Amino acid sequence: MDLEHALVDCSAGLELFLNNRFSDALAHLKPWKAKSMYHAMGYSSMLVMQAGMTFDPKDVEAAMTSLRESLETCQRYFRKKSGLLETITNLWYRQSSDNLTEEEMHAELCYAEVLLQKASLTFMDESIMGFIKGGMRIRNSYQIFKDCQVIANKMDEEMQQKATHLHFKCGVNMGIGSFNLMLSLLPTRVLRLMEFLGFSGDRDVGLSELRAGVATNGLRSILSMLTLLMYHLYITVILGTGEVDLTEAENLLEPYIKKFPNGALILFYTARIALLKGNFTFAREKYLACITAQQEWRQIHHLCYWELMWAHSFEQEWKKAYHYADLLSKESKWSQSTYMYQKAALLSMLPDAEVEAMGQNAEDLFKQVEGLRLRIAGKSVPTEKFAAKKAQRCSSSRPTKPVLPALEMMYVWNGFTIVGKRPELTYSILSTIQKAEDQLAIKQINITIFKSSKSYDQCVVQLLKGLCLRQLGSLDEAEGCFNQVISSEQQIKYDDYLVPFTMYELGLIYKQRGDTHKAVELLEKIKVTYKDYSMESRLHFRIHAALNTMGTFPNKPYPSRIQA
Repeated sequence: MDLEHALVDCSAGLELFLNNRFSDALAHLKPWKAKSMYHAMGYSSMLVMQAGMTFDPKDVEAAMTSLRESLETCQRYFRKKSGLLETITNLWYRQSSDNLTEEEMHAELCYAEVLLQKASLTFMDESIMGFIKGGMRIRNSYQIFKDCQVIANKMDEEMQQKATHLHFKCGVNMGIGSFNLMLSLLPTRVLRLMEFLGFSGDRDVGLSELRAGVATNGLRSILSMLTLLMYHLYITVILGTGEVDLTEAENLLEPYIKKFPNGALILFYTARIALLKGNFTFAREKYLACITAQQEWRQIHHLCYWELMWAHSFEQEWKKAYHYADLLSKESKWSQSTYMYQKAALLSMLPDAEVEAMGQNAEDLFKQVEGLRLRIAGKSVPTEKFAAKKAQRCSSSRPTKPVLPALEMMYVWNGFTIVGKRPELTYSILSTIQKAEDQLAIKQINITIFKSSKSYDQCVVQLLKGLCLRQLGSLDEAEGCFNQVISSEQQIKYDDYLVPFTMYELGLIYKQRGDTHKAVELLEKIKVTYKDYSMESRLHFRIHAALNTMGTFPNKPYPSRIQA
């Protein structure tokens, strides 16, 4: 199995995978995984993907074992051998790439990819040592990718004409592009530290490299394409401002739709694009098609359940949304705490009589949230921590039912930027919020409640109301709602996320009006003034993304941005 035949054979395995023949793909690669670096990497990559979707310790261990074997295959048979003196020298100076054979070049690339995958699994270890090891592996992987980039740029014309070079260049594009794009998302302070450690995080470079990787049609083109889709369709929504480049996403996916029309991954991303365009009916059809397309990897079904839950939530079909949250809580191991909170939140949106007829009790579900929390790398999952804190109100000495919890969670996942594509649905959600606002007003008149609880519930309603009004273009009214929340800061006792997140939304209104100076000033104030609140990291990502969209740059100090 020489290099050229290995690349061709692994491409055949990849096609099996994209056609939902997951076991056949693994069986195709397995016989050569101990003798071919590309077979070893491909086999491990599929196991890593499975482990990432299941969170099952057995799957994680199987993937980790395969990754260790892949690194050994690359190191023992294909990477350039170094003597003791050269090994010691390389600790301080990177080895020269001038005298590497073509096979050794590809071995460096495969080694870097496998090392990066191993680092991602290492972060699942709950120990500090696991976290440190993962960080060191990422740095080593990044440095090897940079070395490979130097190799690719120095290749002579004859080498560049070889078929195998196309695959090598594609791998370099994918590695350098992914690192730059992902690091560019980091908040300013973290990015500066990463740059000090030798990393670079340039979004434009990342996008350019990944687009070049897609255009090569090499073995890793699909990975470059999937990375771009993940960025456009998820990261810019959850960790950004929600401004999505759907045109590029559709163009990226189009050739794969023609080639793999029933491929589960292709159907899934087709549905996601439709969802972000506001075409929820078509999106649901494609998610259901994705579910029926294969039964082998049920983890893909769980991704679809999550999306279907939100597709129904956007149209306030709470009972249908609950059905998918219930399926997730029974089948998926990803985040039982979040699923349980979602179930309780969705039930809370239904009339009491309908909930009783279903044989359910939202308060009982809220009380289970805390006990289902996970810890990853020794840390609580931010979304689970948020959900558990919200659910505590039902377990207190004076239990209180949350106000509009499903809509609040919709905001946590930036769903208002999606439903905003459909004004009639936004008006419908606004009507639901106004009813809750009226009920709170009546409650305030008729019964005595804690002032902190009253202020908190009213602030949640005002934040959600302002979000709808901003999506509908009523900026002055939205600003009024946000200012009500900000002015109530001293009365908010239950949750500290409301004011900084509301200030962020107010900053987006300033941006929308064209008052960049005021927007930047407010966003920077959030970073300086507020610490240790729920979902803090998520908000910092969103602030960073918003500043970038206004032409500010994370590598410049704040005063320069203001002057600009």
